[in-house]
Amino acid sequence: MDPWVYPRERWLGTVTLVLGLLVWLLVIVGTLGIALVYVLLGFIGYVFAQSAVIAWIKGTAVKISPTQLPELHARFKACCGYLGIENPPEAYLLHGNGMFNAFATRFFGRNFVVLLSDVVDAMEAQPDGINFYIGHELGHIRRGHLTGHIWRAPVLWLPLLGAAYARAKEYTCDLHGAACCEEPDSAPRALVALAAGAQQWRNVDLQGYANQSAGNSGFWASFHELIGGYPWLTKRVARAIDPAAALPSRNPLAYVLAIFVPYTGRAGGGALGVLIVVAVIGVAAAAAIPAYQDYVARAQVVQAWAEGAPVREALTSYYTEKEEIPDTLAAANAPDTLPGGSVLTFDPETMVVEATLPKLPRGMSGVLRMEPSSADNGIVWHCVSGDDLPVKLLPLGCRKVR
Repeated sequence: MDPWVYPRERWLGTVTLVLGLLVWLLVIVGTLGIALVYVLLGFIGYVFAQSAVIAWIKGTAVKISPTQLPELHARFKACCGYLGIENPPEAYLLHGNGMFNAFATRFFGRNFVVLLSDVVDAMEAQPDGINFYIGHELGHIRRGHLTGHIWRAPVLWLPLLGAAYARAKEYTCDLHGAACCEEPDSAPRALVALAAGAQQWRNVDLQGYANQSAGNSGFWASFHELIGGYPWLTKRVARAIDPAAALPSRNPLAYVLAIFVPYTGRAGGGALGVLIVVAVIGVAAAAAIPAYQDYVARAQVVQAWAEGAPVREALTSYYTEKEEIPDTLAAANAPDTLPGGSVLTFDPETMVVEATLPKLPRGMSGVLRMEPSSADNGIVWHCVSGDDLPVKLLPLGCRKVR
């Protein structure tokens, strides 16, 4: 028996897998294989959306390696070894924008673990707590949660069953996270940070917080937990303190109402679940694709500004020596095209140089203006946005102070 698997996940996983495979078989046979066409179309949509998310992660987040964030990498490798994961997934650190979380994902057979920076920063006073988040996400990978839902999808929408299986998986992954921690209070401390925030988690009485679960067993609390994919955090902390802890029972009447509510949280299943999966990935892609495009565009602007340095120096030298603006860039021995392909336009009246950027992502256009201004030590150049170039893409060091 695997000590890191919550007992209910075993039988719930078996029941949902058997029922899911039966439903898949009935659908394929019942539609004479036509359903496979829709599955293929859905898979194609998934590939495009998920590829955008993965590209954003790899193009934005910091990849954890022996030379990049070595301490974090050592924790990650140690946890993989302890859990028996022979082929560790790629691991990344991503700015969380205030979110306390981590997640695991998969794309074409490759697994990824992403830690949000807020979690890592919050655990600075107790770094062992970072191991919990690492172990939790590795638990999803070790237990096959990233692929198993495909076969179970047709029945995960079933009331009570789908949500119960989702909650059981979270308890299992909490056990994996706790197994990676060296100190017994690191796992509950890491969970409490989700409730109390980056600083106050260290001041929370763990057992007192776990005891709150006794006061949250009424009808509505029970109902919303029964239709949700996550156990209440107070219960997770109680189990992190003592895996064998006896938790308060739920209100029986809540089951009567919950049985009429299909499970749609955390991707759900069936036709509705497919729509939710697409919606979740679509939302992630909607955020990831613009962010990635801004990243690419900003890199092009920075490149154009850097490549324009010799041009600015040539114009400055010409003006300093002759105390006049050259008629053309050629007169100052400056090129009219940058190595990256940006075409330069020169104004002999103001000495302003405009670089038309040729490699911006599709749908984006703009001109980088390089404007001179007099200063005590000579000429100072500033970057200014022209045409449709957003100001946020300009390098901070060269923006004109207003």
